[in-house]
Amino acid sequence: MTATQFPVDAHDEALLASVRPSGWRNPEPAPRYNLVVVGAGTAGLVTAAVAAGLGARVALVERDRLGGDCLNVGCVPSKAVIRTGRLAAEARAAELVGLAPAPGSRPDFAAAMRRMREVRAGIAPHDSAERFRDQLGVDVFLGAGRFVAPDSVEVDGRRLRFRRAVIASGARAGAPPVPGLAEAGYLTNETVFSLRESPGRLAVIGGGPIGCELAQAFRRLGVEVTLFEMGEHLLEREDPDAAEVVQRALARDGVRLVLGCKLDKVERDARGKTLHYGSSAGSGAVTADEILVAAGRVPNVEGLGLEAARVAFDARLGVKIDDTLRTTNRSILAVGDCAMAWKFTHAADAAAKLAVQNALFFGRKRLSSLVMPWCTYTDPEIAHVGLYEREARERGIDIDSYTVPLEGNDRARCDGETEGFVRIHAKRGGDAILGATIVASHAGEMLSLLTTAIVGKVGLGRLAGVIFPYPTQTEAVKAAANLYMRGRLTPGVKRLFERWMRLLR
Repeated sequence: MTATQFPVDAHDEALLASVRPSGWRNPEPAPRYNLVVVGAGTAGLVTAAVAAGLGARVALVERDRLGGDCLNVGCVPSKAVIRTGRLAAEARAAELVGLAPAPGSRPDFAAAMRRMREVRAGIAPHDSAERFRDQLGVDVFLGAGRFVAPDSVEVDGRRLRFRRAVIASGARAGAPPVPGLAEAGYLTNETVFSLRESPGRLAVIGGGPIGCELAQAFRRLGVEVTLFEMGEHLLEREDPDAAEVVQRALARDGVRLVLGCKLDKVERDARGKTLHYGSSAGSGAVTADEILVAAGRVPNVEGLGLEAARVAFDARLGVKIDDTLRTTNRSILAVGDCAMAWKFTHAADAAAKLAVQNALFFGRKRLSSLVMPWCTYTDPEIAHVGLYEREARERGIDIDSYTVPLEGNDRARCDGETEGFVRIHAKRGGDAILGATIVASHAGEMLSLLTTAIVGKVGLGRLAGVIFPYPTQTEAVKAAANLYMRGRLTPGVKRLFERWMRLLR
């Protein structure tokens, strides 16, 4: 991502004033820093802020924009566009109460993207260079940082010596090796939010979270969307029946799904960009105005001088770390998308706090100790925490699963959001929660209850005794806990109750 990728309007100018201010002057380096952080995305910003708050002398190095992917080309802009797409879908559904849209009315794609830029600019000051310098006391260096020794980073011709360092260089979008794709040109999450006008026809390559989220959002904003996925269903990491709910929703919204396919080549001519593919159903071709590649992430490890720092890395997997986030140079740690399998903003945030403890206080906090939830923000959403059933089976763990369809939930029926379910996995013979999946309109909000229960070791028995406000979709969580409680009523226990009741007559 570079500042020149985005046509600049007032909102872009406000964004850049925060995260890449023109005329910024790097400070004179301190003789030695307690901590040098390379990369100012979520992982780097949190690392620098926490360390500085503890009194450490911290330098933060960023080659492009503070805020990284999350603020500039990831979570913030995507969720703003998703929300606008959901508003458009809700407006179309308003005919249920007699509020039919005016004939010929269509969503204003340009207005939706303008709102996204406004939201992004409004959030940017929290990640601004000035805030980190003036309020947090961090030395902010804008420029390409590169390790030149096991204890030194060079940026803008100045050497920053450190006692400890954290690599937080992030990741970028990867592209599949499809003949003609590069020549035809394509968008990624780093460029798609620069669109001002509707592309008309959009082909999306990749049926993972980013591909599904943006395919649905853009379709709801009036774009003709075709989604290509090599697997037999979308969101292959998720349970098949959970992914199926989202798959049906995208198809209902008008997204054309091409599943189980292999892209053979891309050709560009006056008609547009044509994607040729083969599948078990035969071969075909789709012509689009733009192509969005959402087919995985590649860690940013090149050009950092990691060899000089004696830090081992892999071009595909990223910086090699142990469970305490340390690299092969024990004075250097790595955190976030450049090193971790969890490529989520909240994962980078949580791990950055562990990195600070381990770097500055000889801590042994372990990445594997984190209970990591995640959510795909389609409509409905899929949220998950802990083990999937297949993972428990692979580990030889016997579980009981409790699934509650939302069609039996009163609030879901009132909201017209009955597609989905709550599923909780508990260790067989007990009520300890090992994992959960929720498919619901606001599954991400609902999941935090179960994440808290896992972290706090609150079992299904105690959840069954919690009072939930009525009517809420989260009551489906309690309904799953009640299924566990009813399962404890074995035939023998039931007979004892029946005898007791007879004695009380």
